[in-house]
Amino acid sequence: MRNERYARHYVLQGFGEAGQQKLQAARLLVVGAGGLGCPVLQYLAAAGVGHIGIIDDDRIDLSNLHRQVLYDTADIGQAKAEVAARKLRLQNPDIEITYWVKQLKSANAAELLQSYDVILDCTDNFAARYLLCDACRLLDKPLVFGAIYQYEGQLAVFNVADDQGVKTSYRHLFPGPPSPLEAPDCNVAGVLGVLPGMIGILQATEAIKLLTGIGVILVNKLMTVNMLDHSTFTFDIPQVAPESSSYPQTLEALEDFDYIHYCASADVQIQVITATELITQWHATDLLLVDVRELYELPRLPVHHLSIPLTALPAQLEQINSARVIFICQSGKRSLTAAQYFHEQAGNNQQIFHVDGGMMALKNYLND
Repeated sequence: MRNERYARHYVLQGFGEAGQQKLQAARLLVVGAGGLGCPVLQYLAAAGVGHIGIIDDDRIDLSNLHRQVLYDTADIGQAKAEVAARKLRLQNPDIEITYWVKQLKSANAAELLQSYDVILDCTDNFAARYLLCDACRLLDKPLVFGAIYQYEGQLAVFNVADDQGVKTSYRHLFPGPPSPLEAPDCNVAGVLGVLPGMIGILQATEAIKLLTGIGVILVNKLMTVNMLDHSTFTFDIPQVAPESSSYPQTLEALEDFDYIHYCASADVQIQVITATELITQWHATDLLLVDVRELYELPRLPVHHLSIPLTALPAQLEQINSARVIFICQSGKRSLTAAQYFHEQAGNNQQIFHVDGGMMALKNYLND
């Protein structure tokens, strides 16, 4: 029986009722419910994809709202995956939504991904991208990739064979992770609010094409979109296989692979401290607290500290001269990067820590 909701799909030449039935039978997993994930989720739910899974462990922040248009001010502080699922069910009650408020990790990736037909990478960090790359390759799942940086976006479809049977992955494009200082996230570099909307819609389009068989899929190619001059370029992804010894070759090896340390080049000398532990000792005279957020980010720390944005850290290393150094940022990602960089450059004689969960965890503790 036809559903009037999809009337314009039914009459669309080359799509029709058969295409809509394929969407309704499909299972898609969206990893990341932020800037890219919001438009992906909204358009795939509206299109009638039968089952959509959402994975995201983050909570909605005021600074998200200029680009993550699925959320509004009343949602601040709530889990993105939960809010997204609730709103998508209102948008289209005919589809099934499953969500997890958790981080995708090596130990749970195979279990979470295995029942889905297509995976969409809407993440914002290299650890998650390499994990998804390896997991989808080992599970033989198509992966629709999107990424954004300031005014430019990237789009690709990985792990799908072309006419010659060749498949490429994120590792063919980037065999190993760059230095995080060379590729800052949007917390540091900023992003034009409409950009993730553009790239997310293109990701949703590629997913629909994969499921229905319409059009030409962006297989073994990388597309870039620049919002400032309307330029788009499409490049062939190199088909030379990356060195296989540096990443997991089995699902068992995947479960034991530490992608956060792999992408941050972290080692055992970078210790983790919780927000609660920090509060009990942040007045110690042998401790220096270094905030690597940008100067405009709030809230500010209520105790003595150094403010050195991550991008400025190389030029200001000489200011950090305490026996114990604790790096902190908004969520814990930049502080781990800063701690590792400091250790590599100057920290041979110091104990170096980073705060797990960053200011988000500290803010929650102080509000209790």
